[in-house]
Amino acid sequence: MLQLLTWRARLVFWSGFAVIAGFLFLPLAWMGLTAIKPEGEVFVRIPTLWPHASTLANFSSLWSRGELIEQLKNSLITAGGGAILTVVLATYAAYSFAKFRYRGRKPLMFLMLSAQMFPFAMMLISLYPILQWAGVLNTRLGLVVAYIILALPSGTYMLYSYFVNIPTEIIEAARADGAGELYILHRIVLPLAMPALVTVGLYSFMWAWNDLLFSLTLITDPQLRTVGPGLLLSYVGESKSDWGGAMAASIVSSLPVVVGFAFLQRFFIQGLTAGAVKS
Repeated sequence: MLQLLTWRARLVFWSGFAVIAGFLFLPLAWMGLTAIKPEGEVFVRIPTLWPHASTLANFSSLWSRGELIEQLKNSLITAGGGAILTVVLATYAAYSFAKFRYRGRKPLMFLMLSAQMFPFAMMLISLYPILQWAGVLNTRLGLVVAYIILALPSGTYMLYSYFVNIPTEIIEAARADGAGELYILHRIVLPLAMPALVTVGLYSFMWAWNDLLFSLTLITDPQLRTVGPGLLLSYVGESKSDWGGAMAASIVSSLPVVVGFAFLQRFFIQGLTAGAVKS
């Protein structure tokens, strides 16, 4: 009887796993196969899964057009800059909330986290005139500021969950030895919190890299466009859409995030789960 239940449980498990895996990976497989299809096989009444005549013309055309390289550079600058500054600011804010006691500490933290309750479109409406007043609208700096504002609350809470579990005795011992607060943070706390720092940085980078709403609204100069608006405006139009080229460009533009996550996934998982269990 036990063996029968085990067999049925395995069947249910693997069936559910196959359904979920198909739901997640079928769009990726379709994107990859569409990227190697000629245009004649993309626009057919009954599309086929596997191309009859595979081609790499969609990939080779990416470099001849030259737009994608500039868009990748802009995305690396804005997403990378936003991620680095988010980690720096979130580190100081989270350490202050976790290890210092002062009046208004919790209300201030809850006020910062409350920014996540508002829709991004509403925040964009408030952010647009501020960037316009500051003279950084339609610049990379303005887009970096927007990414910091959006990622800072969640990044601060992630680091707060990690810092609060670091034993206070370590910090008190360093203070007793005469170490300053900045020395304690930079030389003692941050090496222990490296998984959380990587998590916040990778989260901020991925969010900014995949952004479309803010980059499409705040950047109008074609030379400053990032990957999201660049793919939309370059390959998708009202009268004609180059789906093969769009899929090829999507694969190439996703490689930086995929490669980064592949190398840093161990730290990413540790950082996400560190605050779940209090020591």
